[in-house]
Amino acid sequence: MALLLLYGTALCLAALAFLMFATRPRQSAVPLDRRRPPAEESDSQLTTFAGSAVRAMERFLKKHPQRLFRRELLEMAGMRLSQADVFVLCLAASAVFFILAILLGAGVIAFILSPWFATHVGIIAEIKRRRSKFDAQLGDTLQLLTGGLRAGHSILRAIDAAAIEADSPTSDEMRRVVTETSLGKDLLASLLDTSKRMESEDFAWVAQAIQINREVGGDLAEVLDQVAATIRERSEIKGQIRALAAEGKFSAYILVALPFGIGAMLMLVSPGYVDPLFTEPLGWVMIGASVVMMTIGCLWLRKLIDLKF
Repeated sequence: MALLLLYGTALCLAALAFLMFATRPRQSAVPLDRRRPPAEESDSQLTTFAGSAVRAMERFLKKHPQRLFRRELLEMAGMRLSQADVFVLCLAASAVFFILAILLGAGVIAFILSPWFATHVGIIAEIKRRRSKFDAQLGDTLQLLTGGLRAGHSILRAIDAAAIEADSPTSDEMRRVVTETSLGKDLLASLLDTSKRMESEDFAWVAQAIQINREVGGDLAEVLDQVAATIRERSEIKGQIRALAAEGKFSAYILVALPFGIGAMLMLVSPGYVDPLFTEPLGWVMIGASVVMMTIGCLWLRKLIDLKF
């Protein structure tokens, strides 16, 4: 009797387990969060206001084009912002600086213009940095191109591989060349535009070598190897010239800064000694004459230390 009761309990449990297994909901291979429609996140009031300000600035710039912060400059600097974005950010910074100027009692005009000046200087400095970095990476870029060509790829496929393997800004420029060529632009024109954006004479040689090879044929990898050797020799000569001219440049910087340093020291040590320079008419004449002579001297020194090679 006890054995029959045990068998009956086991059968009931097995039937219950089978029923639970048969009626359980089926699990899809796609996760639940992917099967549900994406929930739209509500933007904050600040985000909405910023978007409205940018759109209003875009409409203003379409009616009144501005040369400041042009799209070409932002592209050369590698910035993903549009001209309207930069204008809105500068306006917001100017408003903050205006409030600070009122609270501190400082020059309002200087505080308002400082964000615009700082942004422009920063963009120019970033452009110079990217150009110098592009020139420094050009030897490695040519090695990537020749490696791809010797592996049997076309020149466009080799450029695409270089865009993947190289570092910024070379990767950005090579990716732009591939995109423009895919959209129908001539390869030579796209490469020459890159050399103009980066102000790289060496890359212009690379573009001309690729175009000549496309016209007359031959081993493009060997041609690029010769171009790379020439570029390396030019880089070594440039380094030697910079090293030899470093002393002259440092002397020029000291000569330019010396009058300002002496004037600041005299104003701190003996303020009354230099007061007639700012209060007497003869002092004003001397300041004007010194500004003219300093300008001529700076231009002269700049011409002496600005070596072309």
